[in-house]
Amino acid sequence: MKPIKLGFTALLLLFVATAFSQVNVTIGTPPPWGPAGYTEVRYYYIPDIEIYYDVQQSQYVYFEKGKWYRKRNLPGKFKKYDFYSGYKVVLTDYHGPTPYVHFNNHKVKYPKGFKGSPQKTIGTKNNPKQKTTALKPKNQKSNSSDNTSKGKKTKN
Repeated sequence: MKPIKLGFTALLLLFVATAFSQVNVTIGTPPPWGPAGYTEVRYYYIPDIEIYYDVQQSQYVYFEKGKWYRKRNLPGKFKKYDFYSGYKVVLTDYHGPTPYVHFNNHKVKYPKGFKGSPQKTIGTKNNPKQKTTALKPKNQKSNSSDNTSKGKKTKN
């Protein structure tokens, strides 16, 4: 009887260990044009073209024809935009599914042409797989009550 109990216990432990080892949280990989040095960030807001990028889902979130869309690829009107040189506002205060609920605030706070602290991208324009080292931004006060980061790194 002992060998059966021992075998059953071992099988149960193996099952539990396997179940726990398969639980993982999927966090998207930032795009090569994303600002370097930021962790645990879900969204970038790109003021020049007034869109969001969802890092976790690897999707662009944009407004077109009266509706917000989430797509892996942008429509043609955005294709010529240079994400490497354009400024990305790193949103540290919002992690839900609809960043555009704050769009009116973001649009006013970060108008087209907005430039905050200098940013380095994760990859380089000519070689997206080549990683760059992050700039250490100067300490800046946030000009918002929503904790939107313009040049600060998120805390780990």
